[in-house]
Amino acid sequence: MTVATTSFLIFAASQVGTPGPANMVLLGTGARYGFRAALPFVGGVILGKQLIIWPVGFGLMQVADQAPLVFEALKYASAAYICWLAWKIANLRLSRGHAEGDVPGFWAGLIVHPLNPKAWAMIIAGFTGFVAAGTPSFEATLTIALCLLICQIVLHPIWTFAGDRIAHVVEGRPAEKYLMWTLASLTVASVLFVLFGGGAHL
Repeated sequence: MTVATTSFLIFAASQVGTPGPANMVLLGTGARYGFRAALPFVGGVILGKQLIIWPVGFGLMQVADQAPLVFEALKYASAAYICWLAWKIANLRLSRGHAEGDVPGFWAGLIVHPLNPKAWAMIIAGFTGFVAAGTPSFEATLTIALCLLICQIVLHPIWTFAGDRIAHVVEGRPAEKYLMWTLASLTVASVLFVLFGGGAHL
């Protein structure tokens, strides 16, 4: 009666570290505002996943079974929100001269994962695939939560920093608008993948 912690850590790192809606948003935010300015947003994104993990661990999946239409609606609301963020990224340029208030902050980051279908699919897969039957809810949820938190603390800033470095290369050049549209397109593509091809069945 336990959690396959090592196996789940490998799974979590592969999921958190690969392209998805949240990482594409982090990449675009780092490119637009710079790594340091984006850190509050990154912190919100990291902690936002905890808002999913704990309710799921303590029985939200039973509610999902009883009210599947609610979760179907959530899935498409999630896609709409991430696509809206992608649109904002596509139409921004990389000049760092804007006021700091324009930078998305902690609270904006906090809702990215609750509205991210990949995050839901990843967490549900964690509980269903790596937790042995009969494991106490608190033990299972704490283990899943800590593993994902560790992976996010390491990997989410890397995506944001990568966006910052890419921006330094193309800022003010003709390639700039193509970079922003590419980041936005990757964000939308990642949403469509997890909705229709990546197993995001909420």
